[in-house]
Amino acid sequence: MLKHRSMMNQKIYSQTNSAVIQISLTLIALLVTILAFEYTNIDLSVQDLLFNFETKAWLLSRDNAIAKLIFYDGIKLLYILFTVALIVAVTFFYRKEGIARNRSGLLVVCFSIVLIPLLINGLKGQTNVPCPRDIERYGGSYPHATILSGFPADFVQQEIVRCYPAGHASGGFALMSLYFLFREKRHKNTALIAALTLGWVVGSYKMLIGDHFLSHTVATMLIAWGVVLSINGILVRKELRREHRMLVALTGGLK
Repeated sequence: MLKHRSMMNQKIYSQTNSAVIQISLTLIALLVTILAFEYTNIDLSVQDLLFNFETKAWLLSRDNAIAKLIFYDGIKLLYILFTVALIVAVTFFYRKEGIARNRSGLLVVCFSIVLIPLLINGLKGQTNVPCPRDIERYGGSYPHATILSGFPADFVQQEIVRCYPAGHASGGFALMSLYFLFREKRHKNTALIAALTLGWVVGSYKMLIGDHFLSHTVATMLIAWGVVLSINGILVRKELRREHRMLVALTGGLK
């Protein structure tokens, strides 16, 4: 039994160390991404391809009812319904075999799909970065500004703009948490690819109508993955500690 307790302690340490490394790498990737877009013209170069300077219009009109229904209102409604259904299932049907067996993974998904959009929305209110459609280059009234550069000193801002990071794509990227719901590697990868695809589909839609730069969506993706890793790390560590306490109780507190 002492051997089992030692192995459990080692497992807790290994899991914690792995989570810290993965989260750290994600934060580094986010920092590199911010700096890369900050000191290059990637955002403007990409967005120029999506804007017709002759007609002063984006490749896809934000008034296109079908596209808005599919890529904005429709997906948003499905996301809300999925979130509510999952929370109800985990809260009221947690004793059901399928839910009980996958409780840890379901909790990771639940926390992720609620917290990530809230976090991204909160960040949007603090960064004060304009959307492409807001800036003068594309017919708006704001000078181009980034998360680090800010607006020129002589610019008088009438109201705060809320475009960074990308909010709509946060729901799709939050579903990367499904990676931790499955046990088989093939299913994990399928879930991850599906979530990334959904995030980039809705993120691309918002770029096509001038609502976001490429950097906005990349930042959301990396922030979302960092949050997913953090939630999973916390819940797994908590579960391992619970198992450890049970093991200690069974061994009668032997040293």
